Amino acid sequence: MAPFSTVTVTPASIVEALEAAAGFAGGQCARGTYVPSDRASEITRSRSFTTPSRVLARFSFGAGNPDATAIGWPALRGFSFRVGGNGHRSDILTQSAPVHFARTPGQMLAFIEARIPGQGGKPDAARIAAFSAANPETQHQADYVAAHPLPTSCAGTTYWGVHSFPATNDEGETRFVKFRINPVSGDAAPAKDGTKTASAGLLHEDLGRRIAARDVRFSVMALLDRPGDPTMDVTIRWPDEDQREAVRLGTIVITRIEPNETCDAAGFDPAYLADGIGHPPDPIFAARRAAYRLAMARRR
Repeated sequence: MAPFSTVTVTPASIVEALEAAAGFAGGQCARGTYVPSDRASEITRSRSFTTPSRVLARFSFGAGNPDATAIGWPALRGFSFRVGGNGHRSDILTQSAPVHFARTPGQMLAFIEARIPGQGGKPDAARIAAFSAANPETQHQADYVAAHPLPTSCAGTTYWGVHSFPATNDEGETRFVKFRINPVSGDAAPAKDGTKTASAGLLHEDLGRRIAARDVRFSVMALLDRPGDPTMDVTIRWPDEDQREAVRLGTIVITRIEPNETCDAAGFDPAYLADGIGHPPDPIFAARRAAYRLAMARRR
């Protein structure tokens, strides 16, 4: 295996490398509501998911650096949302691919550092290739993105929480679930040529038009585990994940655009999970949790 970064792996080192490689993602803050389904309590006792609440959400449109995709950064979108109220808040971070690009914090830092542009504004292609060859699991996300062109609307994109979350229901039964956020209207069509993605400006305009015309709705789905599912490696999917039994926890209804300063001030912190949804056990969750807090502070 290729050696990891010689830099000490800390939340600060990850955030600094990410800022240098891709920049912080641009996006749009929004408001809405959450309505639970009558099956939510079968999966979790979390009041975040079993009671109606207001929703604060942020759609992210990709890397902050507009040239990031051209220099080898996977084209992703994000959807972060907060459900629940005082004492039972949960912040869920999801993205437009079902896997993460790294298995460990050290691998995560090395992946990012390999893509930091050098002289001439481009990363070292040979360095990226060597790292990918020695760490093939870091290609799973890029392979998925290449095979699934992004839809032309962030309101018509399916989002995944790549982690396995322990969920405990009212009977005290605990099992792992994965979050999948499905657009109620279905996935929007990808770009006609299957390669280009809509710009942040076009995505922003599309979202505004859709909300003004009606509202934007997402089903919050819980994919249910099976014995032996991998819960520690976020670079791989559960076997037959797309055919898994899934329970609809509820529906998010996005009703208005919100100034981005609202989301920047509030922040989304994946450490906030109300009783009934536990912290995933994988090492990437802890690393992302700390790094996200620092990134939000820098964004502010």
